[in-house]
Amino acid sequence: MPVGPDPSKEPDRVGIIGDIGHFIMVPLYYIISGALIAWHKLFGLFLDPDGGLAWALSIVGLTLVIRAALIPLFVKQIKSSRNMQLIQPKVRELQKKYGHDRQKLAEETMKLYREAGTNPFASCLPILLQMPIFFALFRLLDQAARHNTAHGFLTEDLAKSFGDSRVFGEIPLSESFWGNGWWTSSPDYLVLFVALCLVLAMTATTFFTQRQLMAKNMPADALTGPYAQQQKMLLYILPVAFGLGGVAFPIGVLLYWTISNLWTMGQQFYVIRNNPAPGTPAFKAKEERDRAKAEKKGVPTVTGYEAPEQPEPEPERRPAQRQQPKRQTRAQRKGGNRPNQNKGGTQ
Repeated sequence: MPVGPDPSKEPDRVGIIGDIGHFIMVPLYYIISGALIAWHKLFGLFLDPDGGLAWALSIVGLTLVIRAALIPLFVKQIKSSRNMQLIQPKVRELQKKYGHDRQKLAEETMKLYREAGTNPFASCLPILLQMPIFFALFRLLDQAARHNTAHGFLTEDLAKSFGDSRVFGEIPLSESFWGNGWWTSSPDYLVLFVALCLVLAMTATTFFTQRQLMAKNMPADALTGPYAQQQKMLLYILPVAFGLGGVAFPIGVLLYWTISNLWTMGQQFYVIRNNPAPGTPAFKAKEERDRAKAEKKGVPTVTGYEAPEQPEPEPERRPAQRQQPKRQTRAQRKGGNRPNQNKGGTQ
């Protein structure tokens, strides 16, 4: 009787989806673990290498490295979002013109997007690209805590140190809100409180990051229409989704996402303040700042920007008027303008 393959020797991946996931995650394990270990060695010079504070600061350092690498993508996202906002009046005109023909409307809309150099999905790229990194860090920390599993450059000894690390000796980075509630057999209320605070911080920073763009860097006419409605839906859906999922995330992963959101808020604040979209509240605020700065320097301004000195206009020169001849009587005209004679008679 033929014997099938031993199930215990089957790889821990199922089908093509598992192969694709493995293909994506393995390079991420090396990237994340490499950056994490580099920061850990740095902080280990003056902190306990096995302590939770060294590993927590290493996660913060990892966040900064990843976000710095994503700066070009962030700049592209900001430009694309601005272009999307500015072309919304044209999109509404197309909707009025081709509302009866969906295919023609879609073709003209995509043509408008290409001409403006934008993409309706570009604003989601930073979040979408961070999700694999997010889950790779989640699995890295979870596997290190549960099985001391080595991934990437993280050896078994470092995995054990990472998984067992506790901040201030009390708060394990691998624990989550869901795993320490009163519904468990041995709840840890300190961990529960810290995890809850991080879940709320992650949810709030996600919300305010999205709202920052809509409140400061969107013109009034871009706040209506399908694109604006889509943005408003994401404004509330994304924080709720992350908040509900965050109860199961380890504290170390919550720390990563919260720091990442704070970085995004600061980055957006800088870009919106210094390079706002025309017609937005941020643009008006920049004009006011530029005007006040120019007035302080004593430089004349035009709409908030320094105006170049203009030369004094020359006085207008009128053409010289031709002198009109004096009016003559009929007798003078008949006399052919002869020389005047004395009134007393002939000479």
